[in-house]
Amino acid sequence: MDDDDLKPVRFRGSSLNDLRKFPDVARREAGQQLDQVQRGLDPDDWKPMNTVRQGVREIRIRDEAGAFRVIYVAKFAAAIYVLHCFQKKTQATSKADLDLAEKRYRELVKELKP
Repeated sequence: MDDDDLKPVRFRGSSLNDLRKFPDVARREAGQQLDQVQRGLDPDDWKPMNTVRQGVREIRIRDEAGAFRVIYVAKFAAAIYVLHCFQKKTQATSKADLDLAEKRYRELVKELKP
C-alpha cells in the first residue's frame, strides 16, 4: 500500500493536543501504531473498547513515564477517528475517560449521518 492509499487520521475534540503532550517516546510510538492502522494492520498492543461502542479500540503504550492510551475507531470509510488520548493513572480506565470517548463517538456518528 502506498502512502496515497492510506486512510486519513482525524482527531476529535482535544485528542491531538492531548497526544502532543505525551512524552517523546510515547508520542512517536502512538504515531507508529496509528500508521499501522492506516495501512489496515492491527496495532502491536490493543484491546477492544466495547464499553465505548462496538468497533472502538484502544492502543496501549507503555514507556518509562507511564501508561498511555489512544482510543480510536477505524470502521468508518472516510477516516480513522481518534476519539481520546490520555495517560492512565490507575489499572482501570477511568469513567471520565470512557465517557469522553463515548461522547465524541456519538457526536461523530451524528456528523457522519447524511
